[in-house]
Amino acid sequence: MRVVFFDCPSGASGDMILGALVDAGVPVERLRDELARLHLRGWSLAAREVTKGAFRATKVDVGVDGGHHHARRNLGDILGLLAASTLTPEIVATAGRIFTRLAEAEARVHGSTVDEVHFHDVGAVDAIVDVTGAVIGLAALGAQAVFVSPLPLGGGLVGGPHGRIPVPGPGTLELLRGFAVVDTGVRAELVTPTGAAILTTLASAGARVPPMTVTAIGYGAGTMDLPDTPNIIRCVVGEAAEPGDAPAAAAGEAVTCVETTIDDMSPQLYEPLMERLFEAGALDVFLTPVIMKRSRPGVTLTALAPAERLQAVTRVLFEESTTIGVRWSEWRRARLEREMVTLPTSYGALPFKVSRLDGRVVTVTPEFADVARIARDKSLPAREVLDAARAEGRRLLQR
Repeated sequence: MRVVFFDCPSGASGDMILGALVDAGVPVERLRDELARLHLRGWSLAAREVTKGAFRATKVDVGVDGGHHHARRNLGDILGLLAASTLTPEIVATAGRIFTRLAEAEARVHGSTVDEVHFHDVGAVDAIVDVTGAVIGLAALGAQAVFVSPLPLGGGLVGGPHGRIPVPGPGTLELLRGFAVVDTGVRAELVTPTGAAILTTLASAGARVPPMTVTAIGYGAGTMDLPDTPNIIRCVVGEAAEPGDAPAAAAGEAVTCVETTIDDMSPQLYEPLMERLFEAGALDVFLTPVIMKRSRPGVTLTALAPAERLQAVTRVLFEESTTIGVRWSEWRRARLEREMVTLPTSYGALPFKVSRLDGRVVTVTPEFADVARIARDKSLPAREVLDAARAEGRRLLQR
């Protein structure tokens, strides 16, 4: 599986991402040809070699005719532009996700709706080229998974359409929710809204370099010259383990593990707590008995959730349990491909959860609520119905 890791020691912007992709092997002519399918007027694209600190890097410049640069567009305008293009459906959908996520972030910080958000800088031609070009470049590299290092926040003040605002801007900071960030002490805008939108939409949050065989490395340069810091982003391209080398039915993904240990809560309260955690976006919740200080029996509650649901899960734990603190960390997990299918059995039509490894059926499990209902209605042991239904389901799928 082809993976791409973005190392961001000095931040990220749209043109830096484009530069790194070109430096890693994406022909700039291919970017131009594909971007021309947007039918967007008033832009040009050029790549040149520059030096940032001790590093050679590629600087991609998006030239824009003056009359097109500051066009105000809302999300509908941009999605319409993408839909009217002749780009592939996959590229249109991915670029649309990036702009939608950006509009949602801006709407949250300004207390409006996505339809009311009018993009300023990110609605301009160069930003549209940056976002769509990044999607095109990753597709050209054959990227099947994208990862990103912790992102430096930057600091200070920067001018904007609403006056001077603190760095990072509110929209950028909203996009970084759930992602690892660091403060490197640099007082400048290191992560732009466009860079944040691209990376936080397409990449796994705060990931380390994944295990892979490195095949290409690209360095993209930013416009600024930073004190004691080369203003670059590094793109590492490689091949992850083949499916036969590891149980990589899903090749691995990042989830956030949220935990707390409790010794003073009524057992009756765990059921509504777990229900609310699932409503908040938890993927799994489980309890582990532990012995705490002074030999008191307690419970470790563990919730697995996508990184973007960390805040919601943490809030539920504070509201519904007696804990006064939680901890979290990033976990990696691999999942079998799975689907729900309904199969005709001797008990009637039953829903089954079916999982596969490299296309081969591994598990066939009927929904237990239906198994329990049938066992109750027919006065049969639930274990007998479960075993028989599972066997029937497997026979039907292996015909």
